[in-house]
Amino acid sequence: MSEAAEAGGATRASASGASSVTTSSAGASGADPAVAGIGAPVSDEALEALRVRVTGVVQGVGFRPFVYRVAQAHGVKGWVLNAVDGVTIHAEGSPAALDALVIDVAEHPPAAAQVQRVTMDEVPVEGFADFSIVMSDAAAEDEVTLVSPDLATCDDCARELLDPADRRHRYPFINCTNCGPRFTIINGLPYDRPKTSMERFPLCPVCAHEYADPLDRRFHAQPNACFACGPHLEWRSLDGQAAGPVQVARTRADSDRLISQAVSLMAQGGIVAVKGLGGFHLMCDAADEGALARLRQRKKRDGKAFAVLVATADEARTWCEVSPEERRLLESPARPIVLLRKRAGAALARGLVDDLPELGVMLPATPLQHLLLADFREATGRGMLVATSGNVHDDPIVADDGEAAVRLAPIADALLGHDRAIVSRYDDSVARVIAVPGVDQAGGSLHAVQFIRRARGYAPFPVKAGLVAPGAGEGALDSGTEAELESAAVPAPTSAPAPACESPSASESARCVLGTGSEQKNTLCLSRGGEMFVSQHIGDVESVETYDAWLEAKARYERLFKLSPTHVACDLHPEYLVSKWARDQRLPVIEVQHHHAHIASVLGEHGIAGPVCGVAFDGTGYGPDGALWGGEVLVANQADYERFANFSYVPLPGGAAAIRNPLRTALGALWAFDLLDHPGAATALRQLGDQAPVLLGMIEQGLNCPQTSSVGRLFDAASALCGVCVRPSYEGEAAILLDAARAGFDRFDPDERYRVAIRKNAALPQSTAHDTSVVMLDAAPTFRALLDDLVADVPVAVVSARFHGALVQAVADVAELVRAAYGIDQVALSGGSFMNRFLIENCLDQLGQRGFTVAVNADLPPNDGCISYGQAVVASARG
Repeated sequence: MSEAAEAGGATRASASGASSVTTSSAGASGADPAVAGIGAPVSDEALEALRVRVTGVVQGVGFRPFVYRVAQAHGVKGWVLNAVDGVTIHAEGSPAALDALVIDVAEHPPAAAQVQRVTMDEVPVEGFADFSIVMSDAAAEDEVTLVSPDLATCDDCARELLDPADRRHRYPFINCTNCGPRFTIINGLPYDRPKTSMERFPLCPVCAHEYADPLDRRFHAQPNACFACGPHLEWRSLDGQAAGPVQVARTRADSDRLISQAVSLMAQGGIVAVKGLGGFHLMCDAADEGALARLRQRKKRDGKAFAVLVATADEARTWCEVSPEERRLLESPARPIVLLRKRAGAALARGLVDDLPELGVMLPATPLQHLLLADFREATGRGMLVATSGNVHDDPIVADDGEAAVRLAPIADALLGHDRAIVSRYDDSVARVIAVPGVDQAGGSLHAVQFIRRARGYAPFPVKAGLVAPGAGEGALDSGTEAELESAAVPAPTSAPAPACESPSASESARCVLGTGSEQKNTLCLSRGGEMFVSQHIGDVESVETYDAWLEAKARYERLFKLSPTHVACDLHPEYLVSKWARDQRLPVIEVQHHHAHIASVLGEHGIAGPVCGVAFDGTGYGPDGALWGGEVLVANQADYERFANFSYVPLPGGAAAIRNPLRTALGALWAFDLLDHPGAATALRQLGDQAPVLLGMIEQGLNCPQTSSVGRLFDAASALCGVCVRPSYEGEAAILLDAARAGFDRFDPDERYRVAIRKNAALPQSTAHDTSVVMLDAAPTFRALLDDLVADVPVAVVSARFHGALVQAVADVAELVRAAYGIDQVALSGGSFMNRFLIENCLDQLGQRGFTVAVNADLPPNDGCISYGQAVVASARG
């Protein structure tokens, strides 16, 4: 018997008031106890009664019929209902039967459920004659349950979809309690049909019978429907400026006709906007180079890779390497886009992914996607479709049919929508599988999932936060100035490491922090006790449209989960729209430095009090000294940090213009590293032409030349100097292409010439531990070696691998220095640069070899998608 099961039996038998069983947050997926024959016969023991409350993702996942079947198997009488805070069970039976029911509920929930907690109270026996499922309870108004994310079409529904004998044969909205839309159709809680966008579709008699039958797979499946009762597909032709009349498919024949029109259009090189779970996809033939070129031109998406939709993981092997771990991720109910390594010599159309080493692959998440793929293969013999977000450039994904007819008219040739409203817009999630040090029980390699974008399929399920009591985890942290640290070669710790994390107090549980997030890859976060509701990916909050989407998501999370912020946490940057919004609120505002938020996100996810050696590498983040940080090593806990090390500053002539033009960044690096006269710099200087002396004048005079310590900008400079990318078409492209250029060089192989020098930093009397580091990381030797190799005609792949290796070596070396100074052997890695597979995998490997314990983001991406959560962690830890 497992620990949870033992706890369940022991606490129930001796209960004198409420007690609890706590299970893991991930729902077990095994045989249904009622089917597996685990049931205990009714005994002659005296009857007892329990009121059982189950919290977690337990609505919209078939939990009540599951409880019904378990109760029947164990001879338990009573009822089960959806409460506002979860699922409530009144159970009457023998002590052994009640024990068995509680254990099954805790340990064997439905596959899509995620049980967080099971609590029990002894209550009077009421003498029920049977067990029933009753309507939802609206009494517990102060409590809120969790909501399941949207779930991909399950295997049972997929089989029925393609079965000519089934009454839902080819119905584009087939679903059951194990799959289908959830959060994207919910208007309110508890999760019942009248509080979803299915309210407008009255059930036909047959669907109503299924919905009411506890033994049916569609019992209380809120989106349950068929051709007779809707929803229905809709078709509109687009001419570049406007939409044609709406064609509605109310029969199977009409539905097949609209799907056939979409398939025919894509087979002829057309682009179709197809409505999914959280918004529209722009879809076309992934093998048609003309269609890809038109899609790029119309969507204003030059260069950036497209994701593709294929039918099965086996089919994905045609073009990509697919490991067992990647297969499980592809086939999971969340159906994220998974970044897979391309097969050598894979035949992919130009304009799809080109020179990048990975292809984003997704399996069908909706019945309509299943049908489109199947029919497209039958019509063309090809089985891959592009499925990219239905938006223009960086605008929010379009989710409304009327809006799509206007905003997507310049991109798509037709629109295949439907009349079921999407209440909340959600992009596809993006993830990859990375190698981590160690071996599993079978002697195989260990792997972990790294999120690139967390949205559909994962949000709004909360991320647990291992929060520490205010003031805990200070460790090496103090409020001393950098001038005080100057007297020693390295600073000494001021106190012992903090104790393990503590649970939040009652007052902290009532505190609700809104983390507003960053400007790019924005999410928002709302805290409730020890859990954080991190929103779906919202995007770059630089436009009115995305800002409105941020406000929309904020209002929705607050309303559904009954959260009212008591504090607001925001970025230090004075110009971020969401930070400006935060400062305008009549609430206490906690400003959190960007890179501390990165590290705090790792600490919160893993319940680490700290202090740790926190390595935060990314593009830019506002520093308290007014510079643009991005290559930071912080000694940090959840509440505070000291800046231990950073890469030496490089000027960015023209500021944002330099970020868009890596040659400008390269010029700033050449100037900072005294390498302007190096023969290897000649090509970059020649490409800048007449701009070079003007830009150098700006640098010398400090005119519009912000200083940056950013590792992302070092990648940009190296990419431009190597001739890999001088005119990026999207944020991060220069670094991504430099990474792609090292194809074939995947493992760390240090070159002593490519080194990052570690030098003592100078401090001023006004310096603080927040703004001035103890040591500087000087990349000048690395760039000198890079230029030497370019002059010597060393292949760019080798140069790129050596440059990457220098950064890995720097991370390991500075971690050693922190350990020598403070005795800290725990490292946290975060920031967008760690989405580089080479960098993250080799840093994990090298740090592990040196005896460090390393933590990285697990349920959140390392890029700015984790910032809102990190802000909420810091604000909560500060008290």
